Amino acid sequence: MIDRLMRLFGDVLPGEGRRVLLLLSNIFLLLVAYYIIKTVREPLILATGGAELKSYAAAVQAAVLLLYVPAYGWVASKLARENLIIAVLVFFLVCIQLFVLAGMSGMPGLGFVFYVWVGIFSLTTIAQFWSYANDIYNKTEGDRLFPMIAVGSTAGAPLGAAAAEWLFETGVSPWLMLELASGLLVVHLLLYLSVRGASSKQERQAAAPITGRNGFALVLQSPYLRLIGLLVILLNLVNTIGEYILASLVTAHATELAAGNPSFDVGAYIGAFYGSYFFWVNVVSVTVQAFVVSRFVKLVGIAGVLFALPIVALGAYGLVAFGASMMLARVIKTVENATDYSAMNTAKQMLWLPTSREEKYKGKQAVDTFCFRSGDMLAAGLVFLGTHHLTLSTEGFAVANLVVVVGALLVAWLLLREYRRVTAAPDPAGS
Repeated sequence: MIDRLMRLFGDVLPGEGRRVLLLLSNIFLLLVAYYIIKTVREPLILATGGAELKSYAAAVQAAVLLLYVPAYGWVASKLARENLIIAVLVFFLVCIQLFVLAGMSGMPGLGFVFYVWVGIFSLTTIAQFWSYANDIYNKTEGDRLFPMIAVGSTAGAPLGAAAAEWLFETGVSPWLMLELASGLLVVHLLLYLSVRGASSKQERQAAAPITGRNGFALVLQSPYLRLIGLLVILLNLVNTIGEYILASLVTAHATELAAGNPSFDVGAYIGAFYGSYFFWVNVVSVTVQAFVVSRFVKLVGIAGVLFALPIVALGAYGLVAFGASMMLARVIKTVENATDYSAMNTAKQMLWLPTSREEKYKGKQAVDTFCFRSGDMLAAGLVFLGTHHLTLSTEGFAVANLVVVVGALLVAWLLLREYRRVTAAPDPAGS
């Protein structure tokens, strides 16, 4: 029954459906919980420090990760796989309870600390989930099943955001919302244990502590991991600059409308625009992930999903460079983000299938946390430079993005070549 249900979304062999459904449900609950926590985060920091403090918090996240990634690696070398997962999730659950107590007592500066913590929590737990999935599946299985498991991720994000919006509108306090998210995380942890129960004896025996070097050292010594990290940085840089371009066009259009109508509500217009924009990004993402990505991987392999986002971005910012309207820019960013959240997200997880266990856990933490945030920091620097010193127009930022996209295409080509070299060698995971 479960196998037949899961075959609606991809190529599931007899006996695989139960574990695929457990993992899909697991990442779904994690994303719902994260988006509730993420929504709580925004008013806490914006109400106390504004957008400027928020930008500083993003930079502090990257600095904290320089210490956090080696610490995660040290813990991973001491604990068995399931114990590592339990320890990390219990740590974050305890943190949530401390934030609730601090918030209810009116602790000053809480929004800033919470913002930094949420960024680390989200990147760690999502990376850890995919490390686990990479550990229990071999490459052949992962190539078939990861596109289906990722449906839980693309579906959980919009539902979590919608749930948080409804909770705020009904007057639920932020602290109670954090407790609701904690409950979801407890179920998320229990699902990990259910997956373990569905695993083979061989997999359970392989779940020993992950020994070896820390995540940064693993990335620096491996050409393959360095290319993954560089691609993550470049693509996040492109996406963040693209969001700045869209925000600039929306703000300019709203200001133009307000100039001809003194009663025009700029804030309401921008809020409605982004509400609709995020809705359609998520709708397209879920649809593509559920019905397209698995079949696309089966047809053209990892190359198709790896190059999908850079190629889409190349066409998108090429149009913007020639003066796209706000509505065209919206369509372009919708397609780009949907491709990122579906095809590219699947490709980024599949790339770790031929790596060693220490690379899956420690190296992936370094790439998915520090490298990702490095893209944000570079984007902030480019926006500051382009706005205050180079006086770049929207088209100018689009041209800058095109240069980065060309670099991302080159890195993706080198990465695919390295991937084929790595997969031609014996699988370090023993698959």
